[in-house]
Order: sequence, then structure tokens, then C-alpha cells
Amino acid sequence: MDTKPTLTEYQSNNNVYKFKSVLRTNELKQTIQNLLVLLLFLGLWQIVSLLIKSMYFPTPVGVLQAGINLFSFGDLEGYTMWDHIMASTIRVLLGFAVAAITGVLIGLVMGLYPSLYQGSRLIIEPVRFIPPIAWVPMAIVLLSGTSRYIFLIWLGAFFPIFINILVSVPKVENLLKDVVKIYGGTKSQIIKKVIIPSVLPDIISGMRVGLGLAWMCIVAAEMIGGESVGLGRLILKYAELLRSNEIVVGMIAIGLIGFISNELLLRLEKRLFKWRNVE
Repeated sequence: MDTKPTLTEYQSNNNVYKFKSVLRTNELKQTIQNLLVLLLFLGLWQIVSLLIKSMYFPTPVGVLQAGINLFSFGDLEGYTMWDHIMASTIRVLLGFAVAAITGVLIGLVMGLYPSLYQGSRLIIEPVRFIPPIAWVPMAIVLLSGTSRYIFLIWLGAFFPIFINILVSVPKVENLLKDVVKIYGGTKSQIIKKVIIPSVLPDIISGMRVGLGLAWMCIVAAEMIGGESVGLGRLILKYAELLRSNEIVVGMIAIGLIGFISNELLLRLEKRLFKWRNVE
């Protein structure tokens, strides 16, 4: 037998509906605002290009045409834009995966045993401040093919992940650890049940930073590494020919892929940790 909702249930459902309606309205406003800003930017770009009147200055129309040609017909060597995007993306994902695994493991171990970090600090800290681009000549000499790119991406992405975990592990509340100990929990159970869940938000945050640095590293490495395919190589090819429209296409591709990658991790972070104010 169907029962009518109570007044409290009705008010609760009505509040949920209003909340969702406000969210949709805010999302629509944000989308419209973003589109208006984009149109304003394109308009200003077009005006500046008309004022400068230089054959080397990229224009919105020229960049659009160059993008269509690169996606449809390819570059001077026959590689399409998809080939360049795929090559760079695979290299980034491989290097980032290695950085994430090693960063998490080493960060956890050194966070749990601070004496290990203190003993190796004089090595870790100086290496951390060496820009990955400075390692490119060494990578070219000692490594070949994809391995050199994995190494350079690892250098860029490893430290944000590692440092985030290293700093977060000691901050885990001792009360939580003590509760597990009281119920007979072992060291491994404390790590699994308390420490890892507690530092997981910082792991994701470190990965977001590391992924952005990974894209910066791969572009610089591809420009110098000698490969014929990759977004960095694409930009360098057309820079040598002074063709700025094609250069901007490569830059936009890198920016969009980096943005999408960051958004995916951001959405994952928001879904996993709804209690945090993630931006």
C-alpha cells in the first residue's frame, strides 16, 4: 500500500531539488562566462594581428587552418597531429607511471622512517633543484629511444609526489594509529588502514603537480632528443621554418592535453574526497 510522504520528507526532497537546481544554474553561468572570455581573447588576438601586420605573427584563422591541415594531411614528414599527440602521450604516461610508483613507495618508506631521509638528504635535495632540462644532454649520451624520455619525465614528476607524501606521513594523527594498536593491529595493518588512506589526498595532489611537470619535460626533451615524432619535435620543426601558426597548434595541443589530464585527476580527487574543498 502506497503511503504519502511526510512533511519532513517532502521538505527534504524539495531542498535537494533546489540545491541541484542551484548547482546546474551555477555550472551554466560558469560555462557561459568561460565562452565569453574565450571569444574576447580570440577577438583581441585578431585585432592585435591586424595591427601588427606581420607574416610571422600567428592569427586565429591561420592557426585554425594550420590545425586542420596537420590533422588531415600531416606535417612535412607525413606525420599527422594524431601521431605527434599519441607519441608524446605514451611517453608521458610511461614516465609518469614510473614516477608515481616510485614516488609513493619511497615517500611512504622515508616518511615512516625519517632517519632514512635525513641520511640521504644531502643527495636528494640538491638533485631535486636541478631542472630536468639540465639532464637532457646526459640522457642523450647514456640512454636511447623511449628510455631517455621516461627518465626525464620521471625526474620532473617524481619529486612533487615524493615530497607530498614525505611531509604528509608524519602528520597522520597518532590517535588513529593507537586505536589500531589497541585492537592488536600490526605495523602493516596500521600502514594499510590508517596511513595510506590518510595521505591519499596528498598523493593525488602531488600527482596533479607531477603530471603538469611531466608535460613540460617531454616537450623540452623532444625538442632536443632527435626523435622525428612528438609534439615538442613538431614545434621545433616549424620554428626552424619560422611558421608560427603551426607552432601555436602544437602549443595549444599541449595545453589542452595537460588541462584535460589535470581535470581528470581533479574529478577523481573530488569524487574520492568529497569532504575536501578541492579546486
